[in-house]
Amino acid sequence: MDFKDFHFAPPLAKAIAQCGYSTPTQIQQQAIPHLLQRKDLLGLAQTGTGKTAAYLLPTLQTLLAQQKKGVRALILVPTRELAEQVYKNTLQLSTLTSLRSCTIYGGVSKVEQMKKLARGVEVVIACPGRLLDHIQSKTVDLRNLDTLILDEADQMFDKGFLPDIRRILTHIPAKRHSMVFSATMPDEVRGFVEDILQDPVTIQIDHDKPSKTISHTLFQVAQDNKTTLLRDVLLSHNTPKTLVFTKTRFKAKSLGAQLLRQGFAVTSLQGNMSQPQRQAAMDGFRKGKFKVLIATDIAARGIDVSEISLVINYDVPDTVEAYTHRVGRTGRAEHTGQALTFATQADKRIVRLVEHQLGRIFVAGSVETTGQGNTEHLQAHHDDRATAQVEEKEARIFTGKKAHRREKRPFPFASNHPVKHVRSKRTRKSQTAL
Repeated sequence: MDFKDFHFAPPLAKAIAQCGYSTPTQIQQQAIPHLLQRKDLLGLAQTGTGKTAAYLLPTLQTLLAQQKKGVRALILVPTRELAEQVYKNTLQLSTLTSLRSCTIYGGVSKVEQMKKLARGVEVVIACPGRLLDHIQSKTVDLRNLDTLILDEADQMFDKGFLPDIRRILTHIPAKRHSMVFSATMPDEVRGFVEDILQDPVTIQIDHDKPSKTISHTLFQVAQDNKTTLLRDVLLSHNTPKTLVFTKTRFKAKSLGAQLLRQGFAVTSLQGNMSQPQRQAAMDGFRKGKFKVLIATDIAARGIDVSEISLVINYDVPDTVEAYTHRVGRTGRAEHTGQALTFATQADKRIVRLVEHQLGRIFVAGSVETTGQGNTEHLQAHHDDRATAQVEEKEARIFTGKKAHRREKRPFPFASNHPVKHVRSKRTRKSQTAL
């Protein structure tokens, strides 16, 4: 199948060719015909499968046919990074048309957004909170909206946007073309989707499993030795772009500082950064100034960098769905990718669940230690211990209780699972106690 088979308007067809698109992905092949027929749609697909173009192209085709002014299409997304990525794709595909678009999200000047809206746009890509602010200020008019798109719906619900979305729905026409895209579909999301879509077509593209082009490797490691292991992995792989996931903003920031001191070209992305700081981090990562980006799950939403070949779960995610989201940042567009997971004895339950979802056990990881001197190993160990103490202190502040360490126990991930111990020279003794 070829994009020419969809018979897009000439400006769109030329833009598609300029972007280098020729063969549609599975989600595009299945979704675009229904969307061109103006059918409501629920699309379940992994990150990196081409779903953005799957909903943008039919939407732009409709807007060109209508030739009406005012906000006609609204795309709701959970994060600023994803808003910018969708905006970038919109500009690329609409570059040869007169269609105008803008982004609306918090953390940047509301005045500049008001100016763009006043000049007139047909497509708005927005985060729910700031959009509601504009609605209440009457600086955006959605009364003539024709198309509503919810992208990464599961994450919007996880971030607590449900009340905001319900309020937004009261300001847009009930008669409209609607579509929802999501990587996963928990029950609470499914119930809300049924209220948004009318007799929808449902398309599923292995939405609950990572791409088959990704390899999955497990490293068993004590919490105190993760940073030493991460350094050795980064030195041994030497990939142009590596994405590292942590559970907390504090850990992302402190880990980035540790790696920076050890000479790595690294940056971090956390929720408490200002928008200019977030943009600088992402631009630096995309352009190669930084080879390593450390992020939390929420901050990583919208990261769309095709050259990421390695994803490292420094902290094991809490759910199988989160694992799928994380590793979906690599292995895109049929390219191969690697996903490495650093697991402690406390992570054995989620590891087994991920293995069940993958349909196979993890490959046991091993890496050559650099052996760059006792001082560096000792510093990494000290940094990890200091970080652990700060996080334990924060836990006591939030819970009012004393944090207790787990008793170290054997760590059997699965039957006949040949997990190798990974250790540096300095930490070999402590590792064998796992």
